[in-house]
Amino acid sequence: MGRMNYMNETFEYSKAIEELEAIAAKVEDPSTGIGDIDKYMKRSQELVEACRAYLRGAREMLTNGGGV
Repeated sequence: MGRMNYMNETFEYSKAIEELEAIAAKVEDPSTGIGDIDKYMKRSQELVEACRAYLRGAREMLTNGGGV
């Protein structure tokens, strides 16, 4: 995924959450293969990291008196 400014308009927190929910459903599906689960787990890790970075940035903005 590379480094990304998570506070810019290219990152959409709600879309990341939706994708994480979809990944969870796929991983819970018994018909999903082990190879696919590995792929989904890697992608979910990327999304969680991006969401955390976004939330940290939002918290910093609020703490420093700015708005989101």
